[in-house]
Amino acid sequence: MDQAETLRRQMLQSQRGLGKVIAVVSGKEGVGKSNFSTSFATEISSKGHSVLLLNMDVGKDNFHSLIGQHSEKTIFYCLESDRSIHDVVQNRPGGFSYISGGSDLSRMIEWKDIEINRLIHGLEELQKEYDYLIFNMGVGDTAKGHELIMAADEVIVITTAEPTSIMEAYSMMKFIHMKDEENKFSILCNRVVDETEGEVVLQRLRLAMERFLQKEIHLLGSLPEDLNVRKAVSNRTPFILNDPSTPAAKTLKKIVHHYLDQHTGEAYANSDRFVQRLSTLFSRR
Repeated sequence: MDQAETLRRQMLQSQRGLGKVIAVVSGKEGVGKSNFSTSFATEISSKGHSVLLLNMDVGKDNFHSLIGQHSEKTIFYCLESDRSIHDVVQNRPGGFSYISGGSDLSRMIEWKDIEINRLIHGLEELQKEYDYLIFNMGVGDTAKGHELIMAADEVIVITTAEPTSIMEAYSMMKFIHMKDEENKFSILCNRVVDETEGEVVLQRLRLAMERFLQKEIHLLGSLPEDLNVRKAVSNRTPFILNDPSTPAAKTLKKIVHHYLDQHTGEAYANSDRFVQRLSTLFSRR
């Protein structure tokens, strides 16, 4: 960790509040959302921040294969009884911690009030301990679990340059924006041929959001198409760790560096919002 990063970390610790909550979403399968989430969490944690990644993607029962670690205990393990949420937190040596969502997430809309209250209380406890809580959300997750997205401090939308992916990314942002105009969006274009292709996609989405929804969004950047990402999946390792010298890994390091620079002092800016919004949204069911 360089001197600037150390000073940044000390400053944030002196202002310590509740951690920032980020929801990572996409409009369709196959855009690399989960790969991004694991490496994004890895790189942020390497900068001295405590990071908890929560896999809330019901369709990704094999999510553990991306990080090379498996847990039989899912988040529902602590919700169905009086166990602490800390019982399901898995710690990865030298990296981020994570919680497995499990297939029970598909029944979230049917959860009882006591289970919802335990979830909210548990997440509030985790916010006190981690600098960042990153939710890897399900693809097109609008029918169930969208309360977590709406309540997040920031929503990162992953797309590719494919027309259907761009359209679905816009639709996802529109859906979220129509529910709550205060949501903050960042967009990342994955698997681009070159920087120009990524810039065209990002600007297209930015202009569409400004023109039709009068909403400003943050352009996170783009990641190049990189066969080494597939190798990382086979090796059950986040691609940023599997081979840090590859194009995707080096680009993500730059993206995270700029992200932390731009968000210095904001890590805890909207900390009360998450739990308060989550409680309100769940109460409307």
